[in-house]
Amino acid sequence: MSTPQSSIFTGPLVGSALKESFVKLDPRAMIKNPVMFTVEIGTAVMLVVTVLSAFVDDPSLGTFGYNSAIAIVLLLTLLFANFAEAIAEARGKAQANTLRATRRDTTARKLTGDGAQEQSVSSAELGKGDLFLCEAGDTIPADGQIVEGLASIDEAAITGESAPVIREADTDRDSVIGGTQVLSDRIVVRVTADPGGSFLDKMIGLVEGANRQKTPNEIALTILLSSFTLIFLIVTVTLQPFAAYANAPISIAALISLFVCLIPTTIGGLLSAIGIAGMDRALRANIIAKSGKAVETAGDIDTLLLDKTGTITIGNREATAFYALEEDKLAEFNQLALISSLSDNTPEGKSIVALARKQGAAESPRLTEGAAFIKFSADTRMSGIDLADGRQVRKGAWDAIKRWGVRSAEADKRYLEERVSEIAGNGGTPLALAVDHEILGIIQLEDIIKPGISERFERLRKMGVKTVMVTGDNPLTAKFIAAQAGVDDFIAEAKPEDKMQYIREEQQLGKLVAMMGDGTNDAPGLAQADVGVAMNSGTQAAKEAANMVDLDSDPTKLIEVVEIGKQLLITRGNVTTFSIANDVAKYFAIVPALFVVAIPGLDALNIMRLGSPDSAILSAVIFNALIIPFLIPLALRGVKYRPVGAASLLIRNLLIYGLGGIIVPFIGIKGIDLIVNLFL
Repeated sequence: MSTPQSSIFTGPLVGSALKESFVKLDPRAMIKNPVMFTVEIGTAVMLVVTVLSAFVDDPSLGTFGYNSAIAIVLLLTLLFANFAEAIAEARGKAQANTLRATRRDTTARKLTGDGAQEQSVSSAELGKGDLFLCEAGDTIPADGQIVEGLASIDEAAITGESAPVIREADTDRDSVIGGTQVLSDRIVVRVTADPGGSFLDKMIGLVEGANRQKTPNEIALTILLSSFTLIFLIVTVTLQPFAAYANAPISIAALISLFVCLIPTTIGGLLSAIGIAGMDRALRANIIAKSGKAVETAGDIDTLLLDKTGTITIGNREATAFYALEEDKLAEFNQLALISSLSDNTPEGKSIVALARKQGAAESPRLTEGAAFIKFSADTRMSGIDLADGRQVRKGAWDAIKRWGVRSAEADKRYLEERVSEIAGNGGTPLALAVDHEILGIIQLEDIIKPGISERFERLRKMGVKTVMVTGDNPLTAKFIAAQAGVDDFIAEAKPEDKMQYIREEQQLGKLVAMMGDGTNDAPGLAQADVGVAMNSGTQAAKEAANMVDLDSDPTKLIEVVEIGKQLLITRGNVTTFSIANDVAKYFAIVPALFVVAIPGLDALNIMRLGSPDSAILSAVIFNALIIPFLIPLALRGVKYRPVGAASLLIRNLLIYGLGGIIVPFIGIKGIDLIVNLFL
């Protein structure tokens, strides 16, 4: 699904959000946000006071005009807070509508009985475990797993990627998504989700926010803000008897204004919008987060497990050189390397064939006719070919070929072992080639480090994130590549259980771990990790175990996930700092206004030299309302992320949002007061 950046305030989104802002005034919805719920109660009280002041002449009630102004501003405060949340939700709903447009009822070719009979049914009638057939031109009716065949599939409607992908049975790329289209060949698919539970349905639910729950940090911050609100409520209520004792009567409007200005309404009004926007930013990076907690946790990650291939290096290893034991037999070595790799469909095998041909080797039908190809085995760690003339050609890992090459002289083995150590020491992968148990030479495979990857790791290091490279290479090769790439640690000759063990060890030290995977063997690690990102091209098991799915299937996306999570946490922290800091200016505006008549000495606190007590209170309340819509773009776009250390980040943010949160309200309230005094 392509999600390009778009303007925050487009006409349809704003219209929808404005309507929703009024709907959210329902107390049953507002009570979920304790801070804004108390503002709503204060607004309701002010509306009653305003009506009473129109008919009752009581100094404690204030004037009708002034009360009306305060009530309107408080109502706007609620609407602005609701608008912030509604505009964030509206963006998600707009994306959900785009997704929903790709989901339509299609005809499925359901296979019945033993799979020999075909029946046309609606896609809505397919249940988990059913089999269906798809051929070129068909739309895949439901999520499933290919059990027979392979096909080229267009997934642009989901991923936004125009290039087709290959899906094949009995591989790690055997899952298909309902709504995508088969471009070629024929596949038989087993349905893996009941109607309403497909990948697309889950995406729509997540995007719309219907399944969004508050994250642990949000809950903790809500409790903190509620505590502040309770404290200021007690302060405001107890202020009235003190004022009466000091012979400084305070109107109800003034008390409610003081309460609303002192509680953290700014962060209270923007908290939900910041959380929704965090998931929205992940989605715009083509990452489906199954919960806001996953995005938030990504920002606190301590350790990052990254596969070498595709993440740190470009694709797969390639053959770059042949080293024959006897230089005058290099041509024969090249030809044997070629024919031993003809049936090797791995990228490495294909690169050996390409290099051999480039160096002049050619296929010889005389040699390969009647030959038997030997597939690679994890037990023998070798592959090769048994030629018709009786010769046995084997290619594989050095240790395996060394054991197999029993006819080679020990001196030759020592000489070749030096070459093997040299290749491995330079980050390459050595393969050996032998004929009839005699080693003929070494094939060099090399990894190419992705440009700029070391700089990205340095950025992560500045954030305090430890990077760990996971590879199947031997320790010597892994150490060289790790040093070149700039990672902090590596796991060599890694098996799935090694990843699990490393994750558990890090977690036992109190660290949060993230990893990415695509295969069924990655599922345990993805489930164990605090943040598990599965590739969309991977197996169903991997996607179910992970708490995020990358629609682009980009191995480097894990780094971006961490940055998105940190941006969410930084944005929330900065807005909270600003919200609490700007209470200082409101204090200097309202408190002198309340008591300056009874206690003239408090006029010294009126450092903004506001026009009158009434204008001071009204100006503070207006600023308190207006600051929310001014901060909506920041809440939705997020604070610009900078890869710096925690100490530097804290100092910078305290200066901008802490000191700025003190200075801006002084300027804003003074400016509003100058305008208000024109009408009072």
